[in-house]
Amino acid sequence: MSIQITFPDGNVKSFEQAPTGLEIATGISPGLAKKAVVVKVNGDLWDLSRPIDRDAKFEIVTRDKPEALEVIRHDAAHVLAQAVQELFPGTQITFGPSTDVGFYYDFARAEPFTEADLETIEQRMRNIVKRDLPIVREVWSHDDAVKHFEKAGESFKAEWIREGIQADETLTIYKQGDAWLDMCLGPHLPSTGRVGTAFKLTRVGGAYWRGDANNAQLQRIYGLAFANDDDLKAHLKMVEEAEKRDHRKLAKQLDLFHQQEEAPGMVFWHPKGWAIWQAVEQYVRKVYKKSGYKEVRGPQIMDVSLWKKSGHWDNYQDNMFFTESEKRTYAIKPMNCPGHVQIYNAGLHSYRDLPIRYAEFGGCHRNEPSGALHGIMRVRAFTQDDGHIFCTEAQIESEVTAFHQQAMQVYADFGFTNLDIKLALRPEKRLGDDATWDRAEDALRAALRAAGVDSWTELAGEGAFYGPKIEYHLKDSIGRAWQVGTMQVDFMMPERLDAHYIDEHSQRQRPVMLHRAIVGSMERFIGILIEHHAGALPYWLAPVQVVVAPIVSDADGYSDEVAAALSTAGVRVETDLRNEKINYKIREHSLQKVPVIVVVGRKEAEEKTVTLRRLGTERQETMSLADAITQLTVQ
Repeated sequence: MSIQITFPDGNVKSFEQAPTGLEIATGISPGLAKKAVVVKVNGDLWDLSRPIDRDAKFEIVTRDKPEALEVIRHDAAHVLAQAVQELFPGTQITFGPSTDVGFYYDFARAEPFTEADLETIEQRMRNIVKRDLPIVREVWSHDDAVKHFEKAGESFKAEWIREGIQADETLTIYKQGDAWLDMCLGPHLPSTGRVGTAFKLTRVGGAYWRGDANNAQLQRIYGLAFANDDDLKAHLKMVEEAEKRDHRKLAKQLDLFHQQEEAPGMVFWHPKGWAIWQAVEQYVRKVYKKSGYKEVRGPQIMDVSLWKKSGHWDNYQDNMFFTESEKRTYAIKPMNCPGHVQIYNAGLHSYRDLPIRYAEFGGCHRNEPSGALHGIMRVRAFTQDDGHIFCTEAQIESEVTAFHQQAMQVYADFGFTNLDIKLALRPEKRLGDDATWDRAEDALRAALRAAGVDSWTELAGEGAFYGPKIEYHLKDSIGRAWQVGTMQVDFMMPERLDAHYIDEHSQRQRPVMLHRAIVGSMERFIGILIEHHAGALPYWLAPVQVVVAPIVSDADGYSDEVAAALSTAGVRVETDLRNEKINYKIREHSLQKVPVIVVVGRKEAEEKTVTLRRLGTERQETMSLADAITQLTVQ
C-alpha cells in the first residue's frame, strides 16, 4: 500500500515505501534539504531521518521558523550534557529541556561547577558541534533501557524509567555519535553540526531531582541558543540593557523602596516610591469612575468555608496563607473575587440593574515559592486594580469591548503602544463542564472581534480554573513582553456562591461574572514602568517633578517662595538649598531623574522669574513664575 503525503499547498504525492522527511526534502530541492531542521507530520514534529509510515499532512520546518528554534535549543542541551560527561567522567545526567531563550541541563556531581568550568564546557560543546556527530533515533524496550543506564551508573535515568514507564512500553533513545546517548522524546537535528555556533553558557544554579526539595540536589547549567549569531548578539545586548534598567538597582539609586528578609516577597515603600504608587492609583481611580465602576472594599481574611464554596480550596490552596482564631481557620485572600460576590449578594438585583461594576484596589497575598520571588515583579503581598462586572450573557460582548478600548488608552498613557493580545483557554484542572467552557471561550472570541482585534494568540491550558481570559502583553522599550491586564469570563463562581438576579419574567437567573484588571499587580506594573523608562518616568508620574535650586544663598528665600507656589498648584516639588555649585546640583538631580530643575538667582528673585532646565537637555528657558506654574501644571 502506498503512502500518501499531502503538502501545504494541497498537492499529494504517493510513495511505495515509507519515506523520511529528508528524502522528501531532497526530492524537492537539495538546498531545501540543507535548510531543513525537522518536519511536521500531521502537525507533530518528527526527525528528518524518521520514516513516515502513514498517510500524512507534511510540512518541512527550516531553521528560520519558530518551531526550529525549540529543536535547536533542545539539541544544545544534549550537546551540553555530552560535553560535561566527556570533561567530567562520573557525572550523572538527568534532564535538560529548551527554554524561552535557550536551554538548561541538570547534573548530579559531588563537586560544584565553577565559572571557569563553564568556559571549558562551552569550548567542548563547540568541539562537539564541529565534529558534526550524527544524531540517530532508536527505539528500546523498557528492560534494555534500565539495564543500559544501570550499567552506565546513571541511577537517575534508571529510576525514571522504572517508575515512569510501563514494563511493556518502549522508549526512544537518541545517540550522538558512537559514544553518547540520552533518553528523549525528540525530535532532534540530523547531526550536532546543525546546532550552529549561536549559543553561550550563562550560569550555574541549583535544582532538585524531580523538583522535590526532599530529593537529591542537582546542579543546573543554563545556556542561551539562537538560530544565528546576530540573534544571539541582539539578545545579549538586550540583557545588558535590562541589567542597567533593573528596577531593584534603580530603586536603591532613586530611593523608591526596599525589601528585606523579615518580609520575603513584600515591599517597604519609601516616600518617593509611594508617590509613584499614588500617581498610578489616582490615575486608575479616575478611569474607574469614568467607566461606571463603584469602588468597594472587602475583608482581608475570610473563613475557609467561603474559599471552599468558591473553588479556591480545591484548586488554589497551595498558594494561600492561612491563620486561626478561636478554633476557626481563615484564609488571607489571594484574590478579591469571592468578596465582591458577597457584596453583590448583600442586595436584591433586577435585570434592569445590570451590569453592576465593582472596583477595588485590593490587597492580596499568595504563597509564592521563595525561588520565584523577584524584586517587586513577583511578590507575596500585592495590590490589584481589581474589578468585577456582574452582567447577563448578552452583555458580555459590549462589556469586554468597552474594557478593551479603556485598557488600550491606559497603556498608551503610560507609554506602551506595542502589545500582543492572547487568549488563555481551559486548563486541565478546572471547574465546570466542556459545554460551559465552550460558551465562555467563544464569548471572548466574539468580543475581541467586536472590539476590532484582527488577530490574537491562543494559549491552550493557561486559563484560570474558573474561566478563560484575555491577556494583554505589553512590549517595553527594549522589546521584552510583560503580561499585565486580563479580562476573564466566569460562569462558575456565581453558581458556586449563589449569586442571582431577577429577570423580566420575575425568575431567578445567574449573572455572568467578568474579572478584569488593567495594570494587574500595582507592584509589578510599577516595576515594569521603572524598567521601561529606565527610571526617568514621565513628568506626570515622577515622584519629584521639580527641584528648585538657587545659584546663590541670597536666592534661598525666593526658592522657598517658588516651591510653595508650585506645591499649592499641585506639583511635587523640593528645594535644594545646599551650599554647592549649581552645576553640581544639576548633575545630582539629573542622576535622580528629576524631570525639571528650576534655577533661580539674584536676577530671577528681583524680576520674579525662573529658569527651567529639563532632564536630557542643556537648553534653558527663562519665564515668569506665573507662566512656569501654568506650564508645570498642565503636563
